[in-house]
Amino acid sequence: MKVLFTHDYGREAMEAIEALGYEVMMKKENEWITDQELEGVAALVCYHPFKTLDIDRMKDLKWIQLSSIGIDQLPIEKVKVKGVVVTNNKGGYSIPMGEWIVLKILEIYKASMTYYRQQQQKVWKLSRNQLELYGKKVAFIGTGSIAREGVKRLQGFGCTLWGVNTKGRPQEGFHQCFPIEDLERVLAECDVVVLTIPYTESTHHLMNSQTLGAMKDESVLINVSRGSIIDQEALVKALERGKFLGIALDVFEEEPLPQEHPLWQLESVLISPHSAWISEMRNERRFETIYENLKRFKQGDALINQVDLEKGY
Repeated sequence: MKVLFTHDYGREAMEAIEALGYEVMMKKENEWITDQELEGVAALVCYHPFKTLDIDRMKDLKWIQLSSIGIDQLPIEKVKVKGVVVTNNKGGYSIPMGEWIVLKILEIYKASMTYYRQQQQKVWKLSRNQLELYGKKVAFIGTGSIAREGVKRLQGFGCTLWGVNTKGRPQEGFHQCFPIEDLERVLAECDVVVLTIPYTESTHHLMNSQTLGAMKDESVLINVSRGSIIDQEALVKALERGKFLGIALDVFEEEPLPQEHPLWQLESVLISPHSAWISEMRNERRFETIYENLKRFKQGDALINQVDLEKGY
């Protein structure tokens, strides 16, 4: 059985895959692959090769293992027509992203950007705009693995931890969970809002002028999900009116964020280049999932992290 990788996990890892009985082919994501090379490829392990790789050319493809959590890069209609199973890297980046969420909340609450700017100018000046995280109410919009890791790390800060998911089903670590219908009520009561909800048609611009307006004026907004969860135009307008204590954005509607975009100029905004998932453990955790699924695929067993293509996650 043939498997196509678009990332090299190292000689030892590839030999472990071959030991399972696979023929391993390695190609870069933007590298052209001939029809002859694609013959017999039953499994594709990748992130986003679909700009140059048309899966209609992959006559034997049965399964795609993504290195990402989101699936918005997939040619979903083609995948559905071909009946290809899709699995993702759910949970693989949750620990560093949980840490990143806490970092950004604290950076905003402790006025870190003010001090960073003063350091560059060699200015010694005390800021009295520093807040405690203790006792604050934090809401995670989406209660999946990233949110759960964030909640674990916030429990020691004495926060009240709320979650919003489709039906308000309880999740471990959260003090209370609410259905998505109660979103605006939750937003109005919380000091910090963290977006960890999957991006789908129904969550496109979930945070718009109305929902952003429902938030407290001195609240904090964190986005580690997908940029299009937020209507960026509405967000800029709210920020220009002085809304929010601070915003931390790791994802954007257009990436890289264009240099002329007004978000760059707003002092209350912390921008990072879709990097919250990065850690020294990323390849090791990712490969653990890949190896387990390749073993299961060979044996005909159910795969882990299978994506529901209708739901989009």
